[in-house]
Amino acid sequence: MKNVLFIMSDQQKATASHLYGSSFCATPSMARLAADGVLFKHCVTPHPLCMPARISVWAGQYPHTHGGRRNETPMPAHTTHAFQLWHDAGYHTGLIGKNHCFQRPQDQAHFDTWCEIGHQGLPAAGDTRGMEWFRPRAGIDAAHLHRRNMKMRNPRFSYEVSDFPLEDYSTGLVAGQTVRFLQQHQHDPFALWVSFPDPHTPWEIHSKYAGLFPPESIDMPPWRDGEFDGDEVPERNKVLYQMLGIRQDDPEDVRRLVGIYHGMTRFVDDGLGQILAALDELGLRDNTIVVFCSDHGDFMGEHAMQSKGGVFYDCLTRVPLIVSCPEVMPAGAVDDSMVNLIDIVPTLLQLQGMEIPRSMQGKPLPTVTDRAPRDAAFAEYGAGGPAFGQADLAQMPRPWGFATLIDSLRWREAEGRRKMVRTRAWKYVHDPMGDLDELYDLQADPWELTNVAGRAGKQSVLADMRLRLADWSMESEDSRPVPLP
Repeated sequence: MKNVLFIMSDQQKATASHLYGSSFCATPSMARLAADGVLFKHCVTPHPLCMPARISVWAGQYPHTHGGRRNETPMPAHTTHAFQLWHDAGYHTGLIGKNHCFQRPQDQAHFDTWCEIGHQGLPAAGDTRGMEWFRPRAGIDAAHLHRRNMKMRNPRFSYEVSDFPLEDYSTGLVAGQTVRFLQQHQHDPFALWVSFPDPHTPWEIHSKYAGLFPPESIDMPPWRDGEFDGDEVPERNKVLYQMLGIRQDDPEDVRRLVGIYHGMTRFVDDGLGQILAALDELGLRDNTIVVFCSDHGDFMGEHAMQSKGGVFYDCLTRVPLIVSCPEVMPAGAVDDSMVNLIDIVPTLLQLQGMEIPRSMQGKPLPTVTDRAPRDAAFAEYGAGGPAFGQADLAQMPRPWGFATLIDSLRWREAEGRRKMVRTRAWKYVHDPMGDLDELYDLQADPWELTNVAGRAGKQSVLADMRLRLADWSMESEDSRPVPLP
């Protein structure tokens, strides 16, 4: 029985790593894992928001199928998910880190080990199952005090640099706890979800990691003057920029923010390295399928914004994905086909010799299995609610910023039914609620700075992308199988 070690970071865009193009943030542990396995260049999240993406991963379904399309809708009842299958198959199942997916007691009962920590520290109850935290609660609480009381640098963002013991930050705690899990269960078949809360907000890092990314080391992405002016830009994009835009902020302050985000990313990478070393020391590497990915990305300077929202730029929808298992799949391979996070669990089940449920829409990944490459991937956002436009934004208190983002979050999560299709060369976003569609030429404009959907000469591309999106919609919208007698 092949073990599963599924390592997920939170809000880590693909290009935060040198493996995906960063000029200043090296991730040596991700590189080590990729050298032993397969790196997917073009992995897309099914939904660039935490809870819908996480549900989709474990259910192997698109959000419109399982119904969890908002951050307040956890794993729906009666949804078949991976931990049910692994628990029933006799694996020791576990979660160490951020949950934000399984809230029903019936779902949490499928985990033999449960050690949860979120962005602001341990849950109020702090209950664990299977093992206790290896660090005292008082130290963990102290290391998260800033995150619970973050001072705003301006209306849009905040960050902190601190000097608590590294093992008391969520990243150090999750990595250390995982090592101890592996030591405790090295002779058991296991399926473990290691879920780092970073580099999601609140943005705080130990001075050791802040020192790796001083402001002068940061290469900022290109910005286009007037990007959010004019009639080629969807209203939803303009509204988001008015809340998250950083053009008017102190440039050095912005660079410090970007540095702290990448410091958090490097801390996660070091945690990954700690876990990989434990696998080797315990002799578990050859019998363990290791996955590293993130649930979605972050602007972090792209489009002169930070954080996230309901749009489909690559910084939010393209995520890292590496899969490794010696002697089962190639080592050092790079797959450039279009894949989706919902493909991971079907891949794992096939590699473990388990049946893939008919309810799962994801397909086993190419290169690590015998499946053929694919040339398009899809994402979506919204639950059919009314649009949140500039007139609605105008009713909210000024100055607009992070508080506005949070106050409007539930409305914006639910608005519309936007859908995206991405190939290697093009990205198309359709809004059936009436806002402008988007088309980006990813070869000529890799930073997606200009929407060319309304420009002359793009009719054939638009027709092809619309047909791909229509085919996907027809195939996936009616995919829930009818129970058989």
